[in-house]
Amino acid sequence: MPALVNYVGDDFCSGASFYTNSTDLGRLCSISSQADVYGSPCKRSRNIASFSIGESELEQNKQLSIDVLPDECILEIFKRLPGSQERSSCACVSKHWLTLLTSIRKCEYVSSKVAKDNVGSVLDDVEMVSSDEDAGHLTRCLEGKKATDVRLAAVAIGTSGRGGLGKLFIKGSSSSCGVTDFGLSAIARGCPSLKSLSLWNVDRVGNEGLSEIAKECHLLEKLDLCRCPSVSDKGLIAIARNCPNLTTLSIECCPKIGNEGLQAIGKLCPKLMSVTIIDCPLVGDHGVSSLWSSASTVLSKVKLQGLNITDFSLAVIGKYGKSVTNLKLCGLNNVSEKGFCVMGNSLGLQKLVSLMITSCRGVTDASLEAMGNGLINLKQMSLRKCCFVSDNGLLAFAKSVGSLECLQLEECDRITQYGIFGALSNSGLKTLTLVKCMGIKDISLEAPLLSPSSSLKSLFVRNCPGFGAESLAMVSKLCPRLQHLDLSGLYGVTDAGLLPLLESCEAGLVNVSLSGCLNVTDEFVLALTRLHGETLELLNLDGCRKISDASLVAIADNCIFLSDLDVSRCAITDAGVLALSCAEQLSLQVLSLSGCSRVSNKSMPLLKKMGKTLVGLNLQHCKSISSRTIELLVATLWRCDILF
Repeated sequence: MPALVNYVGDDFCSGASFYTNSTDLGRLCSISSQADVYGSPCKRSRNIASFSIGESELEQNKQLSIDVLPDECILEIFKRLPGSQERSSCACVSKHWLTLLTSIRKCEYVSSKVAKDNVGSVLDDVEMVSSDEDAGHLTRCLEGKKATDVRLAAVAIGTSGRGGLGKLFIKGSSSSCGVTDFGLSAIARGCPSLKSLSLWNVDRVGNEGLSEIAKECHLLEKLDLCRCPSVSDKGLIAIARNCPNLTTLSIECCPKIGNEGLQAIGKLCPKLMSVTIIDCPLVGDHGVSSLWSSASTVLSKVKLQGLNITDFSLAVIGKYGKSVTNLKLCGLNNVSEKGFCVMGNSLGLQKLVSLMITSCRGVTDASLEAMGNGLINLKQMSLRKCCFVSDNGLLAFAKSVGSLECLQLEECDRITQYGIFGALSNSGLKTLTLVKCMGIKDISLEAPLLSPSSSLKSLFVRNCPGFGAESLAMVSKLCPRLQHLDLSGLYGVTDAGLLPLLESCEAGLVNVSLSGCLNVTDEFVLALTRLHGETLELLNLDGCRKISDASLVAIADNCIFLSDLDVSRCAITDAGVLALSCAEQLSLQVLSLSGCSRVSNKSMPLLKKMGKTLVGLNLQHCKSISSRTIELLVATLWRCDILF
């Protein structure tokens, strides 16, 4: 400043700077906006014509800020910030600063100790970054309009030092401002702790973003790609080369991913344990078979759906799938009967425990028998929409697999009562599920030819209209150890058909569901509570219109351990609710009165009384209960989840 006070000569007017050092510049920039010139307040400013140039320069310099620095300089400053809290604060300043921060890799930050030494004693009280900031404890989920690059960048900065991002789920939308490679690259650079990544419906994310994830996130264990049309084999190959810890891979509706990507995965990911591939048209036999290219493969869970694979792939699985425990095959139209036969006869699936086959034309009686001979440790079998399987194949399969415990048949219309009850008599089944099997007809069978099953504990028959009184009579003779019974959708079932079954269940029924059984009346409920009231825990009578308050009175008198009761769309009134509330031994946790139009506001104090144990209450479509009553119940039963 002496140069300004003791000014002599023409230097000032020549445009040369009169700031002798950076300290003076800082003082000038920080001066109050009310002052025009930096100088001593006791001196009058001289009115010199040439001074207008200096005044203009001063006005310009007063507006200078850190933003005039090149991005390279700002980046160097950001790299030296002492911790994640300071970086988060800087990221809130502007999108430009947020973008700059996300361009810095985690390894490029100067250590907290060095940064603290450089800033001196001013930042002595700054909290240091903890040693476990990259452990990957945090989970973030972005869906719909919230899935944008800006939010991903904020996640990348914000999760640092707070446990580290471990799981990221992105479900995009058709919005034009959705996630792109830029946002995914920000996650890659800022979150090296990422272990699980799910990308759903993100058509603007391609190989570049996925390659950045592969380059930076070497701890990645799970990758889920669904409807990612821009991702091809190149991105998957990058993952395979850089993420050796990958254990779970799921690819669905990705039209550009084919055999090359899967070949790289099979070769370079020795820890891969679970693979799901759905509706990828470029995936064929070479890609699927390459998953078992390594002799030390530990692949245990496999799902293949809607792929253009042939018998060759199933032959490879049957021979080399020595570690496979769960296998799902769906919609494999190019696989013939021979493929399934070879898979079973290869004897390689010794550890297979669960097998689910859906809509596969190659599943016939012959192939089912071959699989039964080879899958000696199979415990769970599900056949859905296998229209070529008949009673003969089912019987041969049940006899071959001695370890089978659970069998599910859905829309297998060639299977009849003969095959079903024959399978029960010739196996150790514990659970049998039948869904929409239209081949079942209510005919009488010769019971002496069939031996009872002492192992079956759960029977689920849903929407099989041919399953009636004769079928129930066979169940009562063959299944004395039943504990779980579900006959939902059997509108032809009556009390007369159910009562013998109730009397034959020696172990005591625990769960009973008769949803949609229109002809069931109070007589059945009275018999049920009388014979099994000491064991019954769940009772579903949804849609049984002939059930009245008498059933609730019987439940209140006889049931001890009942915790879940559904009497939706039944002829229930306030009197029935009163009976339930007066049962001191009853501790209902879930009660559904949906569609009970005769339950009114008078039941509010009764429901409050039961609210001591209730955690779920369904009052939807109860027209006689006012909104005011609902509001009072919601306020009173704060521990209970109320649907209205």
